Amino acid sequence: MNHTARSTNRFSPSRGGAAGSGRRRPQGAARRGGPSGAATSRRPGQGRPAGPPKEFALPRTHTPPLPAVETFAGLDMPDRLKATLRAEGMSAPFPIQAATLPNALAGRDVLGRGRTGSGKTLAFGLALLARTAGQRAEPGRPLALVLVPTRELAQQVTAALTPYARAVRLRLTTVVGGMSIGRQARDLQAGSEVVVATPGRLRDLVARGDCRLDRVAVTVLDEADQMADMGFMPQVTHLLDQVRPDGQRLLFSATLDRNVDLLVRRYLTDPVVHSVDPSAGAVTSMEHHLLHVSGDDKHATVTRIAARDERVIMFLDTKHAVDRLVRDLLRVGVRAAALHGGKSQSQRTRTLAGFQSGHARVLVATNVAARGIHVDNLDLVVNVDPPTDHKDYLHRGGRTARAGESGTVVTLVLPGQRREMSRLMSHAGITAQETRVHLGEADLGRITGARTPSGVPLTAADVQPPKRTGPPQQARRSRPGRRRRRSAAGTAA
Repeated sequence: MNHTARSTNRFSPSRGGAAGSGRRRPQGAARRGGPSGAATSRRPGQGRPAGPPKEFALPRTHTPPLPAVETFAGLDMPDRLKATLRAEGMSAPFPIQAATLPNALAGRDVLGRGRTGSGKTLAFGLALLARTAGQRAEPGRPLALVLVPTRELAQQVTAALTPYARAVRLRLTTVVGGMSIGRQARDLQAGSEVVVATPGRLRDLVARGDCRLDRVAVTVLDEADQMADMGFMPQVTHLLDQVRPDGQRLLFSATLDRNVDLLVRRYLTDPVVHSVDPSAGAVTSMEHHLLHVSGDDKHATVTRIAARDERVIMFLDTKHAVDRLVRDLLRVGVRAAALHGGKSQSQRTRTLAGFQSGHARVLVATNVAARGIHVDNLDLVVNVDPPTDHKDYLHRGGRTARAGESGTVVTLVLPGQRREMSRLMSHAGITAQETRVHLGEADLGRITGARTPSGVPLTAADVQPPKRTGPPQQARRSRPGRRRRRSAAGTAA
């Protein structure tokens, strides 16, 4: 699309200075990309397309982007943010941060693609906070918004941004389902400059009159492809239609397929495009293994892998299978905990805390854990049930090899699953090492660290951290001056 054609629907002079300045959409101009987006989104249970979604042609940038930086010191942002980066041990930006921050800080719309674990949270978070610093929100009218697909990702983004928000005295509120909507409404009415939200809960609060988005000048869409895959596109577009039309848009994702094209064409103006990783999300520090097992050996193989000394995340298809495997593992002495959509938010939060602290050594999960979970030094992910979509594979595997670390992704493949797994790996752009394994053979231990479990039975209480009083820390509102209760380093989310 040429610049002349683009400007018939959009007026986009260069922007800079205060957040959201310099851009406006002509009154009554037609929006592109279809009506509600429902036709391009897929709700759970509708089935998956036969092949991988093709990535759309990335838009051409008409205004030259600013060059990447090598250090945070050279960025135009408040000194307090730079001091907090140093305090958090962040000495040099990751590639996605180095490429996007100069342009995002200058007020440009940004379309950023980087694999999960590449540092996207700070790439958009520092720009959002720097451009909002020094402003004060009215009750129920935030100034900046981060939309994410899952509760876990919302809480992780909140934890990662909290020390930086405090440094520039910005109030941050998390708005997610599964928790008290009344409390969230009170937090918004008390005033918050930055809101991190899942689309459904934020739309509920807007409908109740507890939140208005007309003052939002910086909007971030994190993991936009998953929001489309989960059927959230109508909610997302409904919310984006209410933020300031002259505001800044930052869209970050690990993959960019044609579902995301709607959002790009409809809401981003002359975006600066940065793709710092291959579209397939391949990671050079990550090993991929397909372990061919028989149906008779599969359960025992899973048990031995779970009994390894180090932590591991295991993915299964259904919450019932997850609960069943956790019961079996506890029975033989493996410290395992379950995470799936059937758990309440408080249960999910405690389970993650127990896994991160080491109370549980094995996290058995459905795809609810495929994004939005960061655990330091996690070196193994196991697909007990192979995923049915190449993007699910990439995001499950993205729980390891984060922020420059190394890791291994293992998929257990039954004889009848070989052809489909070969097709999925081809779609993902990954060449995996294939090994036929049997119980007791050295290959299983060499690849996964598998060993024999202790056999001493455990209960679910044995793998839970002590209960806290009050709501989970991640869901609390970040207030300037509040004493820091936990370390929230600038994680590569």
